[in-house]
Amino acid sequence: MQVIEAQQVSALLEVEKLVEAVRDAFASDFGMPQRQVFHLDSSSDDAFAVLPAWDERYTGVKAFTYLPGNPAKGLDTLASKVLLFCRQTGAALAVVDGTELTYWRTAAVSALAADYLARKDAEVLCVCGTGRLAPYMALAHAAVRPIREIRVWGRDQTKVAAMIEQLASQRPDLNYSVVDDLAKDIAEADIVSCATGAPEPLVLGQWVQPGTHVDLVGNHGRDKRECDSELVARSEVYVDSRLNVLNEAGELLIPISEGLFDESQVRAELAELCSGAVVGRSDDQQVTLFKSVGTALSDLAAASLVYRQAVGEA
Repeated sequence: MQVIEAQQVSALLEVEKLVEAVRDAFASDFGMPQRQVFHLDSSSDDAFAVLPAWDERYTGVKAFTYLPGNPAKGLDTLASKVLLFCRQTGAALAVVDGTELTYWRTAAVSALAADYLARKDAEVLCVCGTGRLAPYMALAHAAVRPIREIRVWGRDQTKVAAMIEQLASQRPDLNYSVVDDLAKDIAEADIVSCATGAPEPLVLGQWVQPGTHVDLVGNHGRDKRECDSELVARSEVYVDSRLNVLNEAGELLIPISEGLFDESQVRAELAELCSGAVVGRSDDQQVTLFKSVGTALSDLAAASLVYRQAVGEA
């Protein structure tokens, strides 16, 4: 059985290949029960989650812990592993570092959604957040659209500068700038990607211009959200999984409770876009919104790609 640690995960993956692997996974026949998230106590947001999925070749399950207070202790927020099995024989094939894998697959899922939902000529990307995930999001979006400029917003300017330096080392062909007026930069962006821990709306509907695509991945709380109800109400809304998003994401649950949005207004989930059952953006004036909370199938797609690369099958 292969044991594939974080450094090897990063060395084996490429954004473009991973986006296509996730596309293929969501377009195929698969099984994916609702992910199980267990809150460990009532005094914090500490959680433990289990995400199972399977397709014709593999069965997999990701288990992870989420402790948002860890950074203050110098520790990572996430700790995760993915177990990968052969679908036909049941044999255990690999244990894959799930933390690094999660960053890659989360970014790939958002980039895949943007490939259906963002304008083909999208050039300006505004990234909100400077945590571990944010650079992956920026680079993934730049892999599927002709991005020429990335604008970075964060509360800590030292982290903003460090992220821009990191991005520039990997994509020196792009232009970078610091967001000092969030309303202005969101209004000028073609794609807005949020990977923050903001409990209150960060992106307001009144700032977002026609033709913009908004990508929200940071929040997993029913009473928290990265955008306001106005943005949801005026957007064409898509999700990675109806089952999971409508159970966990305040971005949709709050406007539903306010009577400003209904779950029937969710246009499609990612599998419907990938299979061609639903067409994404239909004109250049639509505001599109993609909300992702994470799926076991994207973990399975990423872990199986890593495994195949590791053993020389891909």
